[in-house]
Amino acid sequence: MSEYLLTQVINFGAPLLGLILFLGALGLPIGASVVLIAAGAFSQQGILSWPSAALLGLIGALLGDMLSFGMGYYAKDWAQKKFGKSAAWRNARTSFQQRAGVTIFFTRWLVTAIAIPTNLIAGGSGYKFSRFMLYDVSGEIMWIVLYGGLGYLFGSQWELVSEFLSNFGGLILGLLLFGYGIRQAWNRKQKTKKVEA
Repeated sequence: MSEYLLTQVINFGAPLLGLILFLGALGLPIGASVVLIAAGAFSQQGILSWPSAALLGLIGALLGDMLSFGMGYYAKDWAQKKFGKSAAWRNARTSFQQRAGVTIFFTRWLVTAIAIPTNLIAGGSGYKFSRFMLYDVSGEIMWIVLYGGLGYLFGSQWELVSEFLSNFGGLILGLLLFGYGIRQAWNRKQKTKKVEA
């Protein structure tokens, strides 16, 4: 799929890049990060204009994020009816509200695998849209500058950069989940000790 999309980006330019990043932000598995890195390399080779590619890519990504935030927002009443009485749901919602800004920012460019769920949770938890957009714009700019910039910098070696970033993002996600698991186990152990005491 990515090879086909890359050929089409060469043929149709920056508008198609914007569309691809829009669809990626909605959760379609089209390899938006790979295409963004390749777009940076294509810009270095003179195939794409980097300013227009970066601008249209940013607009596409932001529109996709806004739409997925909106989906979460309009599903919040359903989620509240279904899960609202659960203590775990209330705790998760409170926890997200406390760390939402950092979560939104880092899921735009570092741990992109959980960006879509983050958008849905942000919308569904009642997080303010203006604050969401502040962190979203900051993170998406970082993503475009970092990934597109690395593609531009490494030019013909962009595929190696893409593989490294993919592996690095997976490692970060794995470490976060591992750390979360250890924290949860620690908290349970502490609660057990308090009950026994």
